[in-house]
Amino acid sequence: MNIAREVIHADWAHQRGYSGRGIGVAVLDSGIYPHEDFMHPRNRIIAFKDFVNGYEKPYDDNGHGTHVAGIIGGDGTKSNGQYKGIAPACNLIGIKILDEKGNGSTSNVLAGIQWMIDNKDRYNIRVANLSIGSPDREGENDPLVKAVNAAWDAGIVTLVAAGNDGPRKQSITSPGVSRKVITVGASDDQKSVDIHGDIISDYSGRGPTKACIKKPDVVAPGSDIMSCASDTKYIPEDGQDPANSLTTYYVKKSGTSMATPMVSGALALFLERYPYVTPNDLKLRLKSCTNDLKFPQEQQGWGLIDIQKLFGGEIGYGIRY
Repeated sequence: MNIAREVIHADWAHQRGYSGRGIGVAVLDSGIYPHEDFMHPRNRIIAFKDFVNGYEKPYDDNGHGTHVAGIIGGDGTKSNGQYKGIAPACNLIGIKILDEKGNGSTSNVLAGIQWMIDNKDRYNIRVANLSIGSPDREGENDPLVKAVNAAWDAGIVTLVAAGNDGPRKQSITSPGVSRKVITVGASDDQKSVDIHGDIISDYSGRGPTKACIKKPDVVAPGSDIMSCASDTKYIPEDGQDPANSLTTYYVKKSGTSMATPMVSGALALFLERYPYVTPNDLKLRLKSCTNDLKFPQEQQGWGLIDIQKLFGGEIGYGIRY
């Protein structure tokens, strides 16, 4: 995370006081473990809804969702800030739609998205992160695509992973094939003086979609990302103490699942500064706030996200503050 933060200039925003405070980010995934990076000085997992097992308190029996949440909003408590996330003061809304094996049913995903829409005002959900995907068989007729489009239309900036089926063309997974959402691919996260030293990871899903929609939209670091670990055996209803259950606080994972929360966190920072921006306005701004890696569009989209560029310059038409 420390290298990735530098690559996308998150530290630049942190030094200027932006941390995502007050912005709700929904993590639709395998859950969120109550890691200390989310719990101090206050519990920032402000809501949790479990569509798999029906538990009421936060947990993660797979670990994927916790890792994603750490990239978005871990504050680095257990690493002295080294593995701090992109928006370390944002609020997290955990929506468990994946089981202990990382699998999820369409019905649970749809229910999770609808619950998020229904509760967006209650928890100020401005950003949704879906580091999930399935093969693109129905295009924009896919119920998952229709659901993320509804979230977007409800005012939630929705980010979806491009999938890990690259490098072949037309390998973007659904619902990342939606023309509305921001679809995120992976770039190598090794810091380089020359930005062209950042190469696209071979696994990252490539566009265009089968409907010839240009995807992905942007890329971000996704390889060997160190973020929050989960005690996958911890079940809160059993009366366990999460503070004493972890022996390893951080773990490395790779994939577009890790790249997507980089961008989710970045947009949470921006929404803290400009809270009235609409999803469409924010997507248009993001288009011009990236660094060109000199790869074809079907690999890199608009390019590597740059938070300093996102904040810099004139704020365009349609953005109110």
